[in-house]
Formats: sequence, structure tokens, C-alpha cells
Amino acid sequence: MAGMTSQTSAPAVASVPLTVGFDLDMTLIDSRPGIKAAYQALSAETGTFIDADEAVTRLGPPLDQELAHWFPEAEIEAMADRYRELYPAYAIEPTRAMPGAREAIAAVQELGGRAIVVTAKHEPNARLHLDHLGIRPDAVVGWLWAEAKAEALRAYGAQVYVGDHVGDVRGARTAGALSVAVPTGPCPEPQLREAGADVVLPDLTALPDWLAEYVRSSRTVPAQAG
Repeated sequence: MAGMTSQTSAPAVASVPLTVGFDLDMTLIDSRPGIKAAYQALSAETGTFIDADEAVTRLGPPLDQELAHWFPEAEIEAMADRYRELYPAYAIEPTRAMPGAREAIAAVQELGGRAIVVTAKHEPNARLHLDHLGIRPDAVVGWLWAEAKAEALRAYGAQVYVGDHVGDVRGARTAGALSVAVPTGPCPEPQLREAGADVVLPDLTALPDWLAEYVRSSRTVPAQAG
């Protein structure tokens, strides 16, 4: 199909409602400017140097992993709490939707399916981003990273999970979902393929066409058909 870097056949599944999961940071939203501002605010408040430019090149894993680069282990929990408190004031306004983000969510819903966001981010802050940008998924689940994302993907019966990080690939595969990757975050296409991504698209603008073909070639049905 035009515009794709790869395509795979849909898995053989029984007729089930369409549910597609999405990662948040660097998949649906470009949160780098906002996260950079939040780290700079935390650095100024604590007097601890944080290389915010470097930190935003590693988006994906949980906050605690990044803070471990800058704070002693005994301080990480308190610094994480403070970062999350600062976050709404500094990180929401500068963040932008990734190209095709709204259209990708809409494509799922227009096919009668459910679009869910499953992210490692603090769930209230994830919801603030989505509300601010007018991105309207059917559900949002936070605090889950890599293989742990499978908990939510299984609970919602997701057949597909879309993400930008190798951790997203691992989460999809653990859940038994098709891993659709976009190299719009810190992981380039070869790394995503090596991690086991089933499909690599250039970005979310290619998702609606791919998804329509996936639904046509599988036995997935609209959610309301039950």
C-alpha cells in the first residue's frame, strides 16, 4: 500500500470487536518541548543539574528511570512526585499533536472500533494532554510500561497496539496483539524491526489506510456489532 514502509497480513482471529491501542509520548503527541520545560523547572527549584535536552531524547520509559540519571536513589520518589505536580503548569501548553494523531484515532472510531491510549505516563497528565489537544480516545490507561502494557491491552481485547518504542513492541507481543510501530520517537526503524514489530509505518498519517486494509483482510467487526 502506498506510503507504508512495510505491511503484514492480519492474524487469523475470530470475529471480534475492533480495538486499537496507542502509546502517547512521541506516538500521539510530541511532548518534548513540554517535558523539557518541566525538567528545567524541577532543576531550577531543586538546584540539581538536569540536562533536559538529553532527557527528552529518551522518552518512553517510566519517569523514575530518567530521574535516576540526575538524583540519588533515595530522592527519586519525592522528585517524581514534585515533577508530576509541576507538569501541568509547564508541559501541557507547549505539547503538540503528532501528524495524523487525531485522524488515526478517528479512523478506528469511524470503523466502529474503540481507540484506547495505554501509556507509562501519569494518567491524569496523559488525560490533560489529550483534552488540551482535542484527541478523543475511548479510554486512557496510565502507569504501564513495556510488557506491563499487556495488562490493559488484554483487558480491552486490543488486536493492535501502535507505538514508537521497543517497549511498545514488547507490550504488544506480550499481549498477543499486532505490533504496529512508527519511528517518530527515540527508536529508529531497524531497532523497531529487530524488537519484533509486525508492521512499521512512516508515521501515523499512514495508519488509516493500513487499518482499513487490516479490517478488510481480517474477521474483525465493528464494536457495536458484538
